[in-house]
Amino acid sequence: MDALPPSPAAPVPPPAPVVPVLTQQDTDHLRLLSIFHYVVAGLAAVFALIFVIHIVMGIAMLNGALPMNSNGHPSSPQEQRFAGWMFIVMGSCIVSLGLVMAGVIAYAGRCLKQRRRYLLCMIVAGLSCLFTPFGTVLGVFTLIVLLRPQVKAAFEANHPSRR
Repeated sequence: MDALPPSPAAPVPPPAPVVPVLTQQDTDHLRLLSIFHYVVAGLAAVFALIFVIHIVMGIAMLNGALPMNSNGHPSSPQEQRFAGWMFIVMGSCIVSLGLVMAGVIAYAGRCLKQRRRYLLCMIVAGLSCLFTPFGTVLGVFTLIVLLRPQVKAAFEANHPSRR
């Protein structure tokens, strides 16, 4: 049998992957999810700022403007300072974490609009489920849309190659 080896003239390129086309419905869903991310981020920021009351109460305890009683007797200055600092620290932590969460949700909305950072959008969608009831609804719908193959392909097409 006379079999000639293939000539090394031109290598055959691999077939191009078939990228699903993003439908108008998918585009509309991503746009609406982006808007709703901004709305939920605003609500999360407002709810986080409610705890500023605790910071103000802690400052009032430190200044002695808010008298405290312990078993019918005035509490000692050490107890007032401790309670005041607890209110300030706990309130500050909750306000800070709430505002950071609101910022991350807003940033995920921006990434959804630009079809960038797929993994971040997935993680924020899961985390926003903790913010009931609005975040739960938003997170579930975001996960449903992001798990569509054509939406994932649109995010990957927008991602610059790292070579």
